[in-house]
Amino acid sequence: MYEREVVVNELAQGLRPMAEGMAWFAGCPEVEQRLVVRELELFCIQARATEEDAQEAIARSGIRPTYTPAVMLTRWRLHMSALPPYDLPRAFRLLIALLAIADTRRRERYCVGGCRHEWHQLPRSTGAGPSAS
Repeated sequence: MYEREVVVNELAQGLRPMAEGMAWFAGCPEVEQRLVVRELELFCIQARATEEDAQEAIARSGIRPTYTPAVMLTRWRLHMSALPPYDLPRAFRLLIALLAIADTRRRERYCVGGCRHEWHQLPRSTGAGPSAS
């Protein structure tokens, strides 16, 4: 896995604090931020996120429901990588929350007996503790 894939999965699984993830994201050039958001969109779809997850993701993310990424999510428009640069951190935070919801459900339903998903094999003892929303 690429570093960015590890980081976003650690964030979604609560293995890395959100503040650390936001700092990492802010340190990426804009082109990389857009790539991360695009990959998160795909990860959410792969994890089987649903429209019903939108309100919970908005609440967990801590972003205002009136911000563009939140409005887009409530209309099930996940293509947030083309947003203006100031909205990319909001989209990142929101999509991490959405991925956390969908991936947790996926683990409980489909991976409970074990799986070979590389992102589900991340070490649990990173010392990061649960993510802050």
